[in-house]
Amino acid sequence: MSKKNAEYDFKWCPGCGDFGVRRALEMAMINRLEESGQPAENNVVIAGIGCSGNLVHLLEGAQPYGFHGIHGRSLPISFGVKMARPELNVVVVAGDGDFLSIGAEHIGPQAARNLNVCAVIMDNGVYGLTKGQSSPTTDLGVITSSTPFGKLEGKLNPLELYMTLGVSYVASGFSGQVKSLANLIKQGMDHPGFSIVHIQSPCTTYNDTFEELKGDPKKGIEPALWSIPEDHDTSDRGAAYNIVQQGGVPVGVIYQDEARPSLDHQVQKTWDKAGSKTVEELMDAYLV
Repeated sequence: MSKKNAEYDFKWCPGCGDFGVRRALEMAMINRLEESGQPAENNVVIAGIGCSGNLVHLLEGAQPYGFHGIHGRSLPISFGVKMARPELNVVVVAGDGDFLSIGAEHIGPQAARNLNVCAVIMDNGVYGLTKGQSSPTTDLGVITSSTPFGKLEGKLNPLELYMTLGVSYVASGFSGQVKSLANLIKQGMDHPGFSIVHIQSPCTTYNDTFEELKGDPKKGIEPALWSIPEDHDTSDRGAAYNIVQQGGVPVGVIYQDEARPSLDHQVQKTWDKAGSKTVEELMDAYLV
């Protein structure tokens, strides 16, 4: 990022969509800090393995805490952080290969718990860091370094998956629309429960989809990106399912359930109900 702070230099390919995601996350976090008056250290950014891992460091000034975990395990780590320190703002950053393959088994349990974290997912349709192998969101039949004769599995629809598993805030964005993306992430961080902001973030080296996403009238290419109508009722699950099944890439908030209690809220209620015990009472409980 600068010669003065070389430790935080970002090793991404020129034009990578993750630059836009980094900027949007930084903007969202700054806006949230200004509203809350809390220091940057009250934020924790947790990454798995992949190009997205660079986002554990965002600012050249005061830094959020960054934890670079292991492949596919960003959600369990965030679970531990949030349970130990529920007052912290916990953000997960991951890619489609990390979050939706080996990490997919953790989405359902955290959705059921309504874990109060915000997951920012960068989808480029390949494993970018490890040289372009196919990922769950790679199209059927695409030739990659791991599928030289074409991908055999069908393409996953992540937005439909999140809805089916019960994620309480689902948004979709594009790395090239930084300001609107920052708003989606900010809303996700403010949401009292499990939020996922799924972002199309093209890999310029192995799967450059900028033209497909933005369109090119001269070539007769219609844009895959489309804006969710302003009158869309984000609390209506049926309307949300219709959005994710329309094809293309919807941009905006798809679904939000603010009435459902978050896990940390439920845990606090349980603690209040259980009450505290003295050392003598705890010791007596072991007597036969």
